Amino acid sequence: MKVVNVSSVPQRSPFRYPGGKTWLVPVIRNWLRARGSAAIELVEPFAGGGIVSLTAVCENLVGTATMVELDSDVAAVWGTILNGEGAWLTRQISRLSITADTVEGLTRVRAGASLRRTALATLVRNRINRGGILAPGAGKVKSGENGKGLTSRWYPETLRKRILSIMEVRDRLHFIYGDGIEVLRQYSKLRNKMFFIDPPYTVAGRRLYTHSEIDHNYLFDLADNLSGDFLMTYDNCSRILRRARNHGFEVEEIPMKSTHHSTKIELLIGRDLGWLRGVNKLGSDSAFKLI
Repeated sequence: MKVVNVSSVPQRSPFRYPGGKTWLVPVIRNWLRARGSAAIELVEPFAGGGIVSLTAVCENLVGTATMVELDSDVAAVWGTILNGEGAWLTRQISRLSITADTVEGLTRVRAGASLRRTALATLVRNRINRGGILAPGAGKVKSGENGKGLTSRWYPETLRKRILSIMEVRDRLHFIYGDGIEVLRQYSKLRNKMFFIDPPYTVAGRRLYTHSEIDHNYLFDLADNLSGDFLMTYDNCSRILRRARNHGFEVEEIPMKSTHHSTKIELLIGRDLGWLRGVNKLGSDSAFKLI
């Protein structure tokens, strides 16, 4: 089983997102090529870094995409970029000098700050925190890459280009600041939707995310009642496998490389994963195992 080389995948998100799915993009492409169309809207109820929605729209695999996120700080970034304030954000990023003092000032941004100011502070925190973690208690990088400390992951020109690229397709991107499970419930009977469901995982979610507690049983019930096709990802554990089998879903194992460079197995879950068995013939560098 081969692990996807993420350097071969276009990096479109402004986030270094813990649990992000850049490594899954080759599989997402094949899923959308098999099931999607220009008439389809992709819905990502736990958007986070948004790489799946961004890929789907930028590569014209669907007509439009809706991203949903409950974390107010992450939502501020998407709201700022998609509501026309992205140019302001790129200017601030270009001008910002990352020092202990500027970081301290930005990380003290509190409720009541403007949306765009919160967005800027969030991107800075995302870049200077270990692993990009935004949850309370996350620590900052110390020595960083090559001893660069706080600046080791701060690439202003890269961030600027990514944000400007997102702005070019923002008329096809919709953002909802809210509960992804509630959006799934509201959209459940709509047939022109496809759903990529990447919830906070049962084991690591609490460490990585501000909003990590969800009703996993209810999420599986919702998925079972969706009129549109869905693809779900989860941590590889017996409880999730049992839930999937109880609903009659198909499950595949897929390898990924963790932030500590160890290979881990995650689960892909759907009603019918027959399209996946031809992925290698379509040019993906991943291999899968039906379980």
